[in-house]
Amino acid sequence: MTSERTRLNNRALGILLHTIKRAAHAHADEVGATLWGFGLFFFLFTSYAILRPVRDAMGIASGLHHLQWLFSATFVTMLVAVPIHGWLNAHVARARFVDWIYGFFIFNMLLFAAGLFLWPNSPWVARIFFVWLSVFNLFVVSVSWSLMADVFDMAQARRLFGFIAGGASAGGIVGPVFGALMVNSLSVSGLLLTSALFLGGAAFAKARLMQWRFTRDTPIEQEARLQPVSGNPFSGLTLVVCSPYLLCLAAFVMLLTTASTFLYFEQARLVAENFSTRGTQIRVFSIIDGSVQALSLLCQLFVTSSFTRRFGLKGLLTVVPLLIVMGFLILAVYPTFAVVAAVMGVRRVGEYAFIRPGREMLFTRMPVAVKYRAKNFLDTVVYRAGDAVSGWISSALLLLAHSLSYLSCVGAFLALIWAGCGYLLAQHQNETPDYT
Repeated sequence: MTSERTRLNNRALGILLHTIKRAAHAHADEVGATLWGFGLFFFLFTSYAILRPVRDAMGIASGLHHLQWLFSATFVTMLVAVPIHGWLNAHVARARFVDWIYGFFIFNMLLFAAGLFLWPNSPWVARIFFVWLSVFNLFVVSVSWSLMADVFDMAQARRLFGFIAGGASAGGIVGPVFGALMVNSLSVSGLLLTSALFLGGAAFAKARLMQWRFTRDTPIEQEARLQPVSGNPFSGLTLVVCSPYLLCLAAFVMLLTTASTFLYFEQARLVAENFSTRGTQIRVFSIIDGSVQALSLLCQLFVTSSFTRRFGLKGLLTVVPLLIVMGFLILAVYPTFAVVAAVMGVRRVGEYAFIRPGREMLFTRMPVAVKYRAKNFLDTVVYRAGDAVSGWISSALLLLAHSLSYLSCVGAFLALIWAGCGYLLAQHQNETPDYT
């Protein structure tokens, strides 16, 4: 009986692995690494997604008229944090660097759990938390994708990154659902403690993924991974400024955030008008996040890899901006909550399923310093600079024009430029292997 059960279990496991292998287009020796990569992003995004609705509700609690100030404060915090990140990168072994970043943010979560337990209604705690989570999100995602670009080569990235990114969407589904169901039982402090546990799970998955990479590295490559990434705290900035290709990538990131911020401000305004309590707002944001992540997961598991093989990087980096152009034009004619939610959904699903895998593929052939330094600068300072600038522009345009339609036309124009940047990035990547 026991042997029969074991045989059935082994058969079921074999079917599961074969299904994963086909879905991810993974080779036999890559299935384990693909699953650990998927698992890393699942734990990471579950950790973040539990807290994102809390952040959005706290942003409303601090006052809608303060949102642009919160975006600016996040940008300033990034300016301070990135040199510290650069210094740490130069003093910690490449193979251990991600562990230090995860550990630092786990410690922060414990501090916030205590702070929100003691001062649950403090507007200043809410504002600090909003800024902190905005920093946390970009830093942990950036260093995690740096790790993926370091572990996998371009050929593997084209096949595997869509599936691996699906872990983020799976976590993005579990996190909001968990938060919506448990916010009353656990309180916000309890959600923070749970989030810390999931981030610890991401650290475990990272360790297994690095172990897989080490077994395939040459002794020289293994030794290199045990060394820090050389450079000064401002190397990321200088690498970007000195490279036309990376400057184009910076413009691409800025325009991505501009589209996001225009839509985010309008969504926040409409939620504040229709839902009055923090608990209700958290549930609404949780439902929106869960729906977006479910659609993203379906695309990542069943669409992204096939789309990449057919349309390549040009398709990945241009299809979403072009859809956003159309979305903004529709929003200019029909400025309603349903249209805002739909366009925001397309933007977010498209970023997770197409833009993010496409952007990360660009880094697989770049030097280590670009993967860990320039990439972090792009993913944090440039990203939040786009948030801050577009936040003020959005507020100014609405104040002057008193019209979402006017703002939508500006958004459509910028999204068209965004698509052009994506096309140029993909074109250059196909023509030359050197981006610095």
